[in-house]
Parts: sequence; structure tokens; C-alpha cells
Amino acid sequence: MPSYSSLSADQLQQLTTLGALKKSGYQSRSVKQELRDNLIAKLQSKEDVFPGIFGYEETVIPELQRAILAGHHINLLGLRGQAKTRIARLLVGLLDEYMPVVAGSELNDDPLQPLSVFAKNLIAEHGDDTPVAWVHRNDRYTEKLATPDVSVADLIGDADPIKAATLKLPYSDERVIHFGLIPRAHRGIFVINELPDLQARIQVSLFNILQEGDIQIRGFKVRLPLDIQFVFTANPEDYTNRGSIVTPLKDRIDAQIITHYPKSIEIGKRITKQEARIKDVQKGMVTSNEVIHDLVEQVAVEARASEFVDAKSGVSARLTISAYEQVVAGAERRALINGEKQTYVRVGDFISAVPAVTGKVELVYEGEQEGAGIVAEKLMGKAIRTLFLQYFPDPDKAKKLKGRPSPYKTVQEWFGSGHTVDMLHDASTKDYRAVLDQVPGLRDIVTELHPNETPEHTYFLMEFLLHGLSEYSLISRNRLTAGAQFKDLLSSMFTMPSFGEDDDEDDEDEKPQRGRRR
Repeated sequence: MPSYSSLSADQLQQLTTLGALKKSGYQSRSVKQELRDNLIAKLQSKEDVFPGIFGYEETVIPELQRAILAGHHINLLGLRGQAKTRIARLLVGLLDEYMPVVAGSELNDDPLQPLSVFAKNLIAEHGDDTPVAWVHRNDRYTEKLATPDVSVADLIGDADPIKAATLKLPYSDERVIHFGLIPRAHRGIFVINELPDLQARIQVSLFNILQEGDIQIRGFKVRLPLDIQFVFTANPEDYTNRGSIVTPLKDRIDAQIITHYPKSIEIGKRITKQEARIKDVQKGMVTSNEVIHDLVEQVAVEARASEFVDAKSGVSARLTISAYEQVVAGAERRALINGEKQTYVRVGDFISAVPAVTGKVELVYEGEQEGAGIVAEKLMGKAIRTLFLQYFPDPDKAKKLKGRPSPYKTVQEWFGSGHTVDMLHDASTKDYRAVLDQVPGLRDIVTELHPNETPEHTYFLMEFLLHGLSEYSLISRNRLTAGAQFKDLLSSMFTMPSFGEDDDEDDEDEKPQRGRRR
């Protein structure tokens, strides 16, 4: 018979008794040793250990691998949206595909090292005929979100008075315990998300499980040498605001690994493209481009540096994912409204994704005064301003060139003569192009700098050029309910609401009164 390690999943599941399992050469391993062995095998075969995790190749992942090789419990510490939970879930891939347990046991008892009274009694009664079941690695992962209402009974367990009465046993007997999540995660991975939100007295109940392997329920000590790989996640903001990790518990967590946000836009784009839930119908209807992806990622970059956004709270990667989903949805909606089978993304679609930003940033006092919507629009404007220089000449430098006219002079003069452009979000492709074509010099600038682009992308860059010029104050952009209006900068200043007319009306009202007084 082949050795246990060489058996396929189907062959393993044919081992249904303790005797057959022994003959296969099965040997007990702790979950930490199992993770370690499988990690070593993956590293030696150059296999990707954490697929889909980008930007951590030289920072978080090596630290995580060292912690697993050392057999450590792990705390992933970082701001929101830094893939902490995703990493914890990927650890399941380092477990064996199937694990043998005593059939019917609550605690995933190892057939060779039974833990519960039930498993011990069953093996004592049936010996090698003890039935064995197989648990898939996905069922060996348990996750609990820490909330203030979590109790010791939820995590560890409690004495069941009905069991005690039915079996006529005292509370000190292990058989009357209703086990919580942690004992049921025996021989698996147990994750507690947002650990600081767990009340201090509940954190204290984890001390012995992490260190000594025993638990206390209602004052009765129960020896349960649980075999668990603990993974915790925490946000550093929580240490001072909502709660903290008590010091003795931090002392028992062997490795604290600090996560971070993507260090480049390219990494952020890979994450967004992977995580964004774009439906096949949308992919067939909406054509996107790299400029839109860059703009979406740049919003997060601007938000993390903004004076209006709370840096301690962080800006989640979910912002860029949600924003890109809304960009595509906005383009899809426009196509549906206009009866078009295909459409190309627009800068207007990006601007209309404000709702994806407003709920994802935590504002400081100054930001609250401005308003979430205004802050979101400012961040998007800054993203356009930053990326504009990658595609067009710097307007500020163009003004200072002696002997050479600004490349934007024709466009500026056209707006300066009183013309305006209304870019509506829901405009059909025909109307959208017609509006852009009416601006003299706009196409010339784009085709000179980007001569080999498709017609769709050329029009996109023409729109992008208008938005960029407004960000550099060469023209003005005013928000419309259904889009944006571009016009001359000076005329927009002089058409601001005036209070003179109201004053005149007040004077007229006062004149007859003055006459009557006389």
C-alpha cells in the first residue's frame, strides 16, 4: 500500500476506519507543523503562496512566511482596506486538502490523539473499527468579527443546564459543556477580526488558550490542549479610539506584521482590476482605458495626502474598487438610455463617481465644514491635475515661454469670446462628439501629441484636456446638475451672483417711506 503522503484525495476518503488509517502510515501533526511543511513545499517548488496579493512581495509576505516557519500566532496590523482578512483566508491553502477526524466528534478529534470524552470513549469501545471521517481544509477555517457584545460563551463555551439535567451530570463534567467557536476550531485556523473591539475581559479569556492550552468554564477548569493557529487583525486607530489590545495578550501573540497601502499606482491598478466586480455584459458594452484606471487610483493617492481627510483612519482600497465599478456603471447607464450597444468611458463618468468616494473617506473638522461631496470633487480635480501633465504640456510653463504662443491659446481665446460648452453625463455619442468638435484647436492639440489613437480615445483625451485646463485655471468649469459647463475664467467671475440688484430694490422700497416721513 502506498504511503499516506502519496495518497490522492479519493484514496484518502476510502480510509473509513481507524485501522485502515493506521495501515496507511498516517501520523499526527500539529496545525502549525502542517502549515510549515506545506509552506516549505511551496517555496521549494517556487509556487505562489499568496495568489492575488499585490504590493506585499518584499514586505508583508516574507514576514508572514517567517512567522509560519517559526510556528507563531500572527497579528496583522494595518489601516482598513489593506487585505488583512484576505491574507488570513489564504492561509487555508497551506493546510492539507483533507484531514482525518473521529466521525461524529464536535472538536475535530485526531483519531490518534483524541481530545474529547466522546472520541476517547468511542475509540475505547470500537478500537480499530472506530469510524473515521474526512474534513476538507475549507471547513478548518473559522472567522469571528470582534464586537463589544461577544461573550466568553461565544468564543470558548458554557455549561449546558439541559445537558446536565438530562445526563444527570455536574457542571464540572466536560460532557455538559456546549463548546464555543474556538474549541470547535481545533486543528484549524481561527481568525479574530478587529481584535481591539473585543472587550478587555474577553481578551483575558484567551490568555490560557494561547499559552497553556486549558480553559475555565463557570469556575471549572477543563484541560483542553487545543491545537489552533490563531490569526488576529487590528487597526492601529483602534488602539486609541474604540479600544486596545491588552498588554498580556499582545505579549502572547508571537508576530505582529504591519501592512500598508500600495506603494505605486501600478500596484493599485492591479488590485482594482482584480477586485472590481465588472459583469460580462458590462465588459461587452463599455470600453475602458488606462487613463481612467490611473485617475481612479490617483484619487486614493490624493485622499491619503489631503488636509481634509483623516490620515489616521486611512483610505481603503475599496474606494478605488467602488469608484471604478461606478465609472463602468455610469457608462453602461448612458448607453442604455441612448439605446447604444457600445460606449467608451468618459471623464464625465469618472466625475459622476463621487458617491464611491464620499462614503470611503473619514473627514477631519475642516473637511466636514467643506462637505463630503465638495471634498470628493476636489480630490477628483486634483487627480485630473496630477495626471494631466503625463499627457499634455504644463500650462504653467507654457505661459512663461518667450517667443512661443501657448499651445492652449486657441482654445482659451474661443472661450474668451463668450462661448460655453455643456458636457452632459448622459449625452449620446453623437452629441458628445459634436460638443467637443465645436471647440477650435482642441482636436489639433490632441492629435499632435497623440497621433495614433483611436477616434474614441481621441475624443476622450479632448474631454480630458478641457477638464485639465479648468484645473489649471485657464478656463472655468462649473458643476451642472447633469454634467459640467466650461466657459471663460473671467466671465465666470463677473457673472457671480450680485447683491447690487437687491440693494436697489431695498432703496426703491425705502424712497416712498422717506417721502411720507417728510
